[in-house]
Amino acid sequence: MSTSTVSAVSAAPKKSSRRKLSTPVVLLIIAGALALVSLVRIISGAEDLTSVGQVSGALQLAIPIGLAGLGGLWAERSGVVNIGLEGMMILGTWFGAWAGYQWGPWTGVAVGILGGALGGLLHAIITVTFGVNHIVSGVAINILAVGVTRYLSNFTFDKAPGGSSKQSPRIEPITSITIPGLSDWLKDLQGKHWFFISDIAGVLGGLVTNLSLLTVVALLLIPATTWILWHTSFGLRLRSCGENPVAAESLGVNVYKYKYIAVAVSGGLAGLAGAFLAIVSTGIYQEGQTGGRGYIGLAAMIFGNWMPGGMALGAGLFGFTDSLKLRGGAENVHAMLLLLAILLVLVVIWQLYKKKYVPAVISAAASALLFAWYALTNEVPSQFVDAAPYITTLLVLALSAQRLRMPKADGMPYRKGEGT
Repeated sequence: MSTSTVSAVSAAPKKSSRRKLSTPVVLLIIAGALALVSLVRIISGAEDLTSVGQVSGALQLAIPIGLAGLGGLWAERSGVVNIGLEGMMILGTWFGAWAGYQWGPWTGVAVGILGGALGGLLHAIITVTFGVNHIVSGVAINILAVGVTRYLSNFTFDKAPGGSSKQSPRIEPITSITIPGLSDWLKDLQGKHWFFISDIAGVLGGLVTNLSLLTVVALLLIPATTWILWHTSFGLRLRSCGENPVAAESLGVNVYKYKYIAVAVSGGLAGLAGAFLAIVSTGIYQEGQTGGRGYIGLAAMIFGNWMPGGMALGAGLFGFTDSLKLRGGAENVHAMLLLLAILLVLVVIWQLYKKKYVPAVISAAASALLFAWYALTNEVPSQFVDAAPYITTLLVLALSAQRLRMPKADGMPYRKGEGT
């Protein structure tokens, strides 16, 4: 079957009235956002907002979320909703730690991917072959993963030196790299706290300082996914299964095969996210350490409109918010109140320009409350600091809901032979 034929099958969405943003415009938006953060940093005195350590920590926290989101993207582009990402991450943490402390971290990474892929394969069998509701299957896998890992821990980690029924022995770390000279120079430049320039230095410094090799691999998977799904005939066929599987099958595409491959890859990526948590982030498996990151990864994928680049931005946002509580805690989150208030002022201006007066009034009221909260307090409650990543998730999804467009056949039941 020719590539042009598959293109006809893929049932591309109707062209939107919104123009696609060019690369220079995207870079300009990023620069504007960084300048706004720099302004907030100077006003609030929260100098750690864009420090090298902050950015490095945000990247490490964003990687598991991004990998889970990438896994969700693979599954949903083939038409399978994968709510089971959390459970597949749990399997990745356990299997990665189990193999990692015995045979080394890279073996742990490979086995963690395999553990997540097995969860993905189970999800594919339940949903694709037996036609069970995708949400029900995903929730069942999440519950099953918790039970399986707890059971396995009782007669593996519990009997290992330094382990227990709820945690593994310590795992040897994966090599980290720092670019000498450049890293120190950027750190010194960031320490001068100049407007915008120091913030750029902090961001770049976080990308070249104490970077795990597995982080590099994870970052490369984003452009690799883009190339595979949007620039190969394999990816075109896979996406056609998520848009119009009946038409795809009528032209010779083995829909079941592509769905199985996509969901297995999805589970493998979620397993890699779990292995990253156990091996790189903490160096140990602990029960419950995923902390809902599979769900946040799914939210990042939705925020990114089922596209790898947008998903990566969403994961970075959630990782940055999560890292705020680790460095500066209440002070950093307090500064973010000012940032949100200013952003809402910009939203008000845009809504007035679009003549959306009711949303503009609501946004203005919310902005005024945030300004008042920031001005009348010196820090925010610790409970709010802990909840900040999850609140960010809800806000981002609420604000981006109007521009989302999921694959047309995502989550829809499909039985083999419908296209013949």
